[in-house]
Amino acid sequence: MIDSHCHLDSRKFDADREAVIERALAAGVEQMLTIGTGDGPPDLEAGIRLAEQYPFLYTTVGVHPHEADKVTDATLAELERLLAHPKVVAFGEIGLDYHYNFSSPDTQRKVFRDQLAIARRAHKPVIIHTREAWADTAALLREHWPQKGSPGGIMHCFSGGPPEARESLEMGFYVSFAGVVTFPKALDLQQAAREVPLDRILIETDAPYLAPVPFRGKRNEPAFVALTAAKVAELQGISTADLIAATTTNFRRLTGLPIGDANA
Repeated sequence: MIDSHCHLDSRKFDADREAVIERALAAGVEQMLTIGTGDGPPDLEAGIRLAEQYPFLYTTVGVHPHEADKVTDATLAELERLLAHPKVVAFGEIGLDYHYNFSSPDTQRKVFRDQLAIARRAHKPVIIHTREAWADTAALLREHWPQKGSPGGIMHCFSGGPPEARESLEMGFYVSFAGVVTFPKALDLQQAAREVPLDRILIETDAPYLAPVPFRGKRNEPAFVALTAAKVAELQGISTADLIAATTTNFRRLTGLPIGDANA
């Protein structure tokens, strides 16, 4: 398995990070993508510092919409430089979050556009965060992220229903399902998981957030991606092994990592 989105730099792992990583490996997680947004600027290397320590960890750089107000021209220039690091395989998570509005919506939209431009120039896939902002997120992607010839990307922790999933696919994105898909009342999300083609699905934890059933409400960790894999496989009507094989291939295809090589 691959956990395509986790936050191993989180302070919630400070007491036992090594044990968390060991449990993931023991559960069959071969690679993890630890997201490099950290606490935002000026520190842009939170994920890189971790990924350099382990051959099976990869990372991203980017500024989360919560921290968009901290972005300067120097921030953007440094992000562009860091994209060349060999362990950085994607740009993100970037996007819009109108639930908390920790940064102003206008600034979020500007920083989103600026970061899409950087990723486009570097030809790196983008990892999209969108919360209560689907219409604006989709509109900006259609305007600033080419659907043809682009490096693609991931709709991270997808929380929409079939219409949003179809729109994501039309824009060339993979749809990534996290622990929320295991929640009994997540019926629209579960229907989306039934309908997304197998070659466009990814699985993730978003650890330490959004632990799947039966750990809902507790700290999430990469080992729990197995529970999400089992649920998505059930919804797809296939074996968990087939779901895992497909999502692993999908992730490596998107990020350019060698197919079938866990520690390339």
